[in-house]
Amino acid sequence: MPLNDAFYSTWAPRAQAVLRIVTAYLFITHGTAKLFGAPHVGAFDNLHVFSLIGLAGIIELVGSVLLLLGLFTRPAAFIMCGEMAFAYFIGHAGQGFVLVPMLNRGELAVLYCFVFLFFAAAGPGAWSLDGMRGRRTAIA
Repeated sequence: MPLNDAFYSTWAPRAQAVLRIVTAYLFITHGTAKLFGAPHVGAFDNLHVFSLIGLAGIIELVGSVLLLLGLFTRPAAFIMCGEMAFAYFIGHAGQGFVLVPMLNRGELAVLYCFVFLFFAAAGPGAWSLDGMRGRRTAIA
């Protein structure tokens, strides 16, 4: 099969969906670690749900489930993008080296922030409940 515009227009939404699903799967563990202790991260022991980190866990869990399903993808991704920007500037930039996230251990927060920004702008791709909802609205 030649790599032409037809190939890319067919596979780009599918690749976007795979990126969305894998990102959501990876990010959901941040929320479950904070809220349920699984996987166990010692820093989250005795975490209060009504704290800043507890609120982050709620956003991560709910937002990741929505992203995984491709439901309300754009608003969920936008909120998680903001959370990750906030996490970077509150948790990592204060350690110095603001413009070099590798040195303040903030690379993952920056990467998640921009991946979520992409989904907020581009949408869920293929295989999403948002897509199914859109088709149903168009049919009715």
